Amino acid sequence: MGDLLEQWPSLQDLQPVQPVKLEKFLHDHPCSEIPERLTQIRQAMAATHDRALLDSAPYLVAAWVRQMVVLRKSIRQLEKRIAERAAQQQDWPISQSLPGAGAALAPRLMVALGTQRDRYSSAGDLQSFSGIAPVKQASGNTKWVHFRWACPKFLRQTFPEWAACSIAQCEWAKDYYQQQKARGKPHHVAVRALAFKWMRILYRCWKDRQPYREEIYLASLAKRRTAMVAALAKAKGVQMS
Repeated sequence: MGDLLEQWPSLQDLQPVQPVKLEKFLHDHPCSEIPERLTQIRQAMAATHDRALLDSAPYLVAAWVRQMVVLRKSIRQLEKRIAERAAQQQDWPISQSLPGAGAALAPRLMVALGTQRDRYSSAGDLQSFSGIAPVKQASGNTKWVHFRWACPKFLRQTFPEWAACSIAQCEWAKDYYQQQKARGKPHHVAVRALAFKWMRILYRCWKDRQPYREEIYLASLAKRRTAMVAALAKAKGVQMS
């Protein structure tokens, strides 16, 4: 998009371009849905016909494009440095083992937990501090639950983003998300519920200094379900007798 704006900084410059030339330009640059984009360009209408704006805007667009080039270069350099430093940390194998974390979220999750193992005495402390756990309040016979606002906002954003990415890479996470949706939960509520569940797993991995292993978690799930079924069967037997 930057290259296109640099060559044709206004709609008045872009629309007269021959379709064949414009199509070739889009093919030469990473661009999807080219026919639809060509149609949108042909049908686009100018937001204003004010000559003062039309004469000055292309210079502003050109300046913004040049700034974006510098910004993108700086971002690439920063991302490279983050990747290098993240791989040097002792907890990197933990973050790297998490489904859906990837190059962007794995360092964020590692920073979210830190290295001070006594900072959180339980997964609940982490969930509350990060804003994932809701606030429960009561007054007399009235009880209510609401969103937690007093928390580090970027930290609160990190865990649901990771949970959403894990849905496509982890079967049990996908099943859990679909269960929440089947109960009528909106997407963001379902993702936060999944993040709440993931944080308990991550906390245990962090405390034990062990990477996440899917087979261990699934075996633990199966064991708890078996125990629950046995307990329910026993309770029914007592009630029947």
